[in-house]
Order: sequence, then C-alpha cells, then structure tokens
Amino acid sequence: MPRILFLAALFASAAGAAAPVPQYRVVAQLNAGDGGWDLLSVASADRRLYVAHGDRVTAFDLRTGKATDKLLSGQRIHAALAIPGTHEVLSTNGESNDAVLFDGRTGTVRATIPTGTKPDAAAYDPATRTIWVMNPGSGDITVVDPRSAKVLATVAVGGSLEMGEADGHGHLYVNIEDKNEVAVIDTRARKLVRRFPLDGCDGPTGIAIDGRANEIVSACGGNAVAIVSEPDGRQIAKLPIGKGADGAAFDPVHQLALVPGGRDGNLTLIRLGAKPAVVGTVPTAVSARTIAVDPSTGRAYLPAATLAPAPAGERPKAVPGTFRVLVVAP
Repeated sequence: MPRILFLAALFASAAGAAAPVPQYRVVAQLNAGDGGWDLLSVASADRRLYVAHGDRVTAFDLRTGKATDKLLSGQRIHAALAIPGTHEVLSTNGESNDAVLFDGRTGTVRATIPTGTKPDAAAYDPATRTIWVMNPGSGDITVVDPRSAKVLATVAVGGSLEMGEADGHGHLYVNIEDKNEVAVIDTRARKLVRRFPLDGCDGPTGIAIDGRANEIVSACGGNAVAIVSEPDGRQIAKLPIGKGADGAAFDPVHQLALVPGGRDGNLTLIRLGAKPAVVGTVPTAVSARTIAVDPSTGRAYLPAATLAPAPAGERPKAVPGTFRVLVVAP
C-alpha cells in the first residue's frame, strides 16, 4: 500500500476508535394516565411505543406523541412486546398466567395463550420467529409461535427468570436473578445448553447484546453491570452504573449500551469492545428504571413518575398526574 494511503487508513481507523460520544439528553416527554409500569417496546415500522402500564397496555403514536391510555386491559401486565414484521403485540399477565396476542393499532385480541407461573419478560427470537416468555414463578420459559398463536414448548431452566435477549443466531440469553447467572438457550433445539456465572453481580435483571462486539451486558443489583463474552461466557469487565437498574438496552445506531438507574435518576452509556468503558451519564428522572430503544433511530424511551415520600418499609407511590415517558436522544 502506498505510504499516503496507509497513513490515511491509519488516521481514519484512529478517528473511528476515538469517535466522540453522542450528547444524549431528554428531548421530549410523552404523557399518559396514572399507574405502575414495567417493560416496553418499540414497533419501528408502525412508529408506535407500547408500555406495560399496570392493568393495561398504553400505546403512543411516536409521530404525534398522542397516547391511547388503555389500548388493552390485563392483570398485572409485565411486558408489551411488539412483534417485528407484524402489527401485533404480545403482553404478559402476571396474575392470570397467560399472554395475549393483539393488534397494536386497535387493541383487538387474536388469542389468549397459557404460560407458566407469573409470566414476566418476553423476547422475540428472529432466528426462529418465536416469542419466549420468561416465567419466574415456575422457573421455565414458554415458547410461542405468534403466527399460529400456539405454545410450541416449555423449556425448564430453574430459578427466578428475569429479562432475556436473543442474538439473532439461534441463542437466547436470560438473566437468572436468584442464581446470579445467565442461562443460554438453543432456540432451534428449544433446550438449555449452558449457564454463565456472573461473578460479583448480585440479582441480574436487564440484559442487552452488542452483536458486533459479541458481548452481553447484564444489569446487576449492586450498582454495576457485568459484561461477558457471548461465545464462551468469559467475564470481561464489571463497570459501575447508577442505583436501581432494572432494564438495559443496546443502541445499534450509536453503538452504545444504555442502562437506566431508577433510584439515581440517570442513564449510563457504555461503549463495548476490547476495553468496555462507561463513556457518559445522562440525567433522566428518579424512577426511570426500564428502557426500550428504537433500533431505527437510536432514541431511548424510559417510563417515569414523580414519587411521593414513602412510609418506612413501603415502596414509594407515584404522585397522580406525573406519569410520563422520557425520550432520550442525542
């Protein structure tokens, strides 16, 4: 290679490695009715956001910001998962032990599907086009075919299952909160194939995958994240984050992992790769503990509400009229 071209390539590589971190900030707030909340997801093609909002699923039109406060009713809804390539959403009902498939535009229910005990998080696996519902009450995962609305299998794992994330290549990674480990599921064979211990990570909840770096981020209860190698489960790093993390997400547009700290009211930005590092912190709001990222824009969405002082031994309650979804973007 000629010297000039070599130097140009070298400088370009160095510039890419030292690319500035985007200056994320809260750019908007989406308002809706009162109530508790849990997990949420974005339907990029429909430009809609779905939030598990206590006894209902709330939908937002991301073009206008308008909310449909009760698109669907339920019983302690934990997840509202937009199904890629369709207009449908799957919600999980923690009290009635089932999941509901419905039209995300109208709320029309197509099917109610039995699950294990206390269904919580749900993940879509693009390799098999199936949905995986984590059941912490029974320690197993219900595998659902969204096209036929049928249960294909139940995969025994054991433990209190938290969030899961598929890598798109036939593997699902699930945090096990009471065992401080990650379960690895072969989604084609529908079986547990291995477990990764998360050393020093107490009570892992949210999980995110950077497919380019082949790294998994698990949000820990001790104000930290554990980062492990996807192929072999080798722990690469443990990094500090804010207090009260529940969710985690990967922004494929800006190539950063995002982990919200609900008790501190901040969002930690993590750059993965050979030397994972915290590269920024964004002020959000106390109580903003779960997150979803629109993979087409990189915008992050975090539900929150103002919390009233709580009596000793009780959880704080939201002040009426303060629920909103924060929109975070550069």
